Amino acid sequence: TFQFAVTTTILVNALSLIIALALNSNIYLKRLFRTIFFLPYVLSTLIVSFIFNFLFSDLVPSIAQALHLTFLAQNILGTRWAWLGIVIVSVWQGASFNTILYIAGLQTVPQEVYEASHIDGAGPWASFWRITFPLIMPFVTINMVLSAKGYLQVFDQIVGLTNGGPGTSTQSNTFLIYTNGFGGGELAYQSANAVVFLIILVLVAILQVRLTKNKEVQF
Repeated sequence: TFQFAVTTTILVNALSLIIALALNSNIYLKRLFRTIFFLPYVLSTLIVSFIFNFLFSDLVPSIAQALHLTFLAQNILGTRWAWLGIVIVSVWQGASFNTILYIAGLQTVPQEVYEASHIDGAGPWASFWRITFPLIMPFVTINMVLSAKGYLQVFDQIVGLTNGGPGTSTQSNTFLIYTNGFGGGELAYQSANAVVFLIILVLVAILQVRLTKNKEVQF
């Protein structure tokens, strides 16, 4: 669960920030692209997972075989890399909401600051690392906390993609609590597991807020 949550949280926030920077620039049909990138968020996670299940099990292997790409010719959800399939689906769908938050954060940065940095000779990377990133740090905090909380509780993607398989390799803690608590006769044990898991979620959120809060810049 932690391996999946850490990997997905980092990837989804990195991808969302890159997309937000692109959509916040002066590009043609900017509003249309923002709408398109937000569409995955309004779809049901379970339905999206079932669609990607079909893609991973039928479409991708068929195309890979036709192109003689042996490493893609098998269903990734049936291998030891099944958890990466869940990561791909989660990042694809989760990036949309985070992108909107990052765009909102980017629009709070005054243009005068960029103009002053340009006069001082700062390039694009220096402007991003020294100005943009510190000033949108509150939005980074929000996205990191919400992402980590959501991915530590991953459930729908697992049900729609692997149902915990192959074997038990992709069973998350919430999936284990649900299946063993309601169908495995371990209601009391899994109730205790849920309470402990809640405490862990709160501690992780507090730790994230403390680590990122110290890096926030007041403008």
